[in-house]
Amino acid sequence: MAVAADIERATDSTTDWVAEHVQQYVASGGTEGHDWRGVPTLVLATTGARTGEPRRTGLIYGTSGDDLVVVASVGGAPEDPQWYRNLLAEPQAGVLVGTRKLTVRARTAGPEERGPLWEQMAHIFPKYEDYARRTDREIPVVLLTPEA
Repeated sequence: MAVAADIERATDSTTDWVAEHVQQYVASGGTEGHDWRGVPTLVLATTGARTGEPRRTGLIYGTSGDDLVVVASVGGAPEDPQWYRNLLAEPQAGVLVGTRKLTVRARTAGPEERGPLWEQMAHIFPKYEDYARRTDREIPVVLLTPEA
């Protein structure tokens, strides 16, 4: 996967404010947009599960060791977000985190690791707790492990 190319040529989120944030983030090479309303964000470029085309979105993140941690909340919607479904179909993805471009492999946190990671992410962005109350699904916590 050509990380920089996929991040550069990917189709943006259909949510206007997310697309604007991601476009600014990418256009600046990561010097603008990493801090969004007081929380750290990254740009995730996935491969579309149906189209095979690169898609990108901005996500709040935390860390666990060398891994980046993101939450597939989509505001507490009843279904998982498309970016998460894309990762289930193709776990290799591109990430722009600050000014670093990485290739990562995604995996959903298992039951034993999910609890502490959820708590960490809810501390970073407390609205995740509200989102969890809005839905019957267990919101996935995803680890993005950089590839060598």
